[in-house]
Amino acid sequence: MTDVKWGLTSTILAPAPDILQFAAHHIEAGAHRLYIYLDADNAEAFVHLDAHPKVRVTVCDAKYWRQRKRDRPDTHQLRQTANATHAYNRKAEVDWLIHMDVDEFLVSERPVADILADRPADPPATRIRPMEQLSGTPSAFKAFVPNGPDRARIVADIYPTFGEYLKGGFLSHLAGKVFVRTGLPNIHVRIHNVFQNGKMLDCDDRQDGIDLAHAHAKSWEDWIAAYRYRVTKGSYRPELGPNRPYEKGGLSMHDLFQMVEAEAGEAGLRRFFDEVSADTPRLRDRLTAHGLLRETDLELDRKIATHFPDFAGS
Repeated sequence: MTDVKWGLTSTILAPAPDILQFAAHHIEAGAHRLYIYLDADNAEAFVHLDAHPKVRVTVCDAKYWRQRKRDRPDTHQLRQTANATHAYNRKAEVDWLIHMDVDEFLVSERPVADILADRPADPPATRIRPMEQLSGTPSAFKAFVPNGPDRARIVADIYPTFGEYLKGGFLSHLAGKVFVRTGLPNIHVRIHNVFQNGKMLDCDDRQDGIDLAHAHAKSWEDWIAAYRYRVTKGSYRPELGPNRPYEKGGLSMHDLFQMVEAEAGEAGLRRFFDEVSADTPRLRDRLTAHGLLRETDLELDRKIATHFPDFAGS
């Protein structure tokens, strides 16, 4: 056992069941404190979060931003970083803090606190790399493929049509999220990195025995419903860079989807989705051949019933 305490912060706009599942999972994982910022009023989630001793919940309404003495940032990404930095600068209740999204879940072979206790004093931050959920099966994930000379070959073998355009074979980010030690001066927490005095903080890369399970696309219906927002303002927005330089044939996810839609419309998007994300025997076989299939039952229904037993949807 260790006396190391860790916590997380998240800015969330989601249905109450999703918010409470996220909170319940991490309470059970050993989080000492959850700093939840509701991006819009959600009375159903608030009442349960506010009653839990490990949760500090804030509604980010107009009053909140006035108290912060700033205008409400226009984009969700800027609100995330503003709130994550605000959480970091609170009176420290934890030794380590991580910013996460509501569809991300820490999964570890041993207590998260024990993993963090093993980290050296320097660098003061450590990165948790993602694994991405296979759509249609909550317990199946594809693992992160580390950068290196074999990555492109592995990705092309698993995803023969679209792999050359994907970063590591993932629909979403490979960067993961970062735990940072608390108590450091002049810290600014961003979505995938932490900065100190305007400079990116040194960070240990990828810890063995712990992953960031990312439920980026739970189903085709879930993915296509979020697609328009993501392709304009979210994780596929135009300003994000390509998987490799354009002059070497790379495309950003935005460019790729524009190309697929121009050629085949929504049917083309479905073919892309089925190859890259859908839980099929073919994809499972290819992932298994490269040692990249991961299976873990998050047990979210059980956890929400355990930690928020009065929630009507549990």
